[in-house]
Amino acid sequence: MYGTSSTMTGTIDNIFLFFLVVSVFFLVLITGLMIYFAVKYRRSKHPVAVQIEGSVVLEVIWTVIPVILVIPMFWFGFSGFRALRDVPEDAMVVQVTGRMWDWSFRYENGKETDKLYVPVHQAVKLVLHSVDVNHSFFIPAFRVKEDVIPGRENYLWFKPRSVGSANVFCAEYCGQSHSYMMTEVVVMEDEAFRVWLAQESTDSTGPGAVVAMDRVGCLSCHSLDGTADTGPTFRGLYQSTRTVMRDGGRREVIADEEYLRRAILEPHADLAVDFPPAMPPTEGLTDDELQGIIEYIKTLTIEEDGDGGEGTL
Repeated sequence: MYGTSSTMTGTIDNIFLFFLVVSVFFLVLITGLMIYFAVKYRRSKHPVAVQIEGSVVLEVIWTVIPVILVIPMFWFGFSGFRALRDVPEDAMVVQVTGRMWDWSFRYENGKETDKLYVPVHQAVKLVLHSVDVNHSFFIPAFRVKEDVIPGRENYLWFKPRSVGSANVFCAEYCGQSHSYMMTEVVVMEDEAFRVWLAQESTDSTGPGAVVAMDRVGCLSCHSLDGTADTGPTFRGLYQSTRTVMRDGGRREVIADEEYLRRAILEPHADLAVDFPPAMPPTEGLTDDELQGIIEYIKTLTIEEDGDGGEGTL
């Protein structure tokens, strides 16, 4: 299903091809002249240096030719940039949130996903936000990339011209799991997209809670199987005794429902000892999703999984 592209793909490729041809031409020309002059004016053939006069004609030529080449290079580059920034009025708007280390997408009807779904032949404007550090939203197949800066709204747009899927990356190093900050853009037929968009989102209980956790980035740092990661595992967390740092001092707390809620909404209120303070503020969760996540974490008990051991929290 891979192989989709956008209306900008050919334009950007032609600009890069033009730059490449000009660069290769001058690379070959200059390298060839260097070798020619090194051989022709080698010391064994000209042991005594001779003063030579400059050539006005030659200086004019090597000034005028680069100017003639640079002007169209600038024009092609500027034309491509202008096309990338001029969003069509009928573009479908999708809100994109970047966080360590995933992407989430919110549509105009409130539906949220961890993959970007768009209709074919429809201009799409992505409004870009970051909740923590600098990211860069990059779809190589569409030839679009834009920085995602905390505290600042940015945007990009594209118009898919074929059905299929393409990779989405973060092109700005943003921390430990930067290389895992990937997802997909899925281009669908228009009618199939309308049907998909109208479908209800998964309930935020049970598997739906996992979807919500994955969408807002919880599962990038917290495992469900007892394995410690950047943050504590969710398995066995509920009602466990936690050692945390609060106001510069250590204290022990019970991970009850109130603790879980505060840890999600105010991650720096109680900092888990032995783990880095890497969790950003959680945004984009509805009250139902938040409660669903808490209820799901409560089910992840050690006894239920049958290994009888103590959690790694």
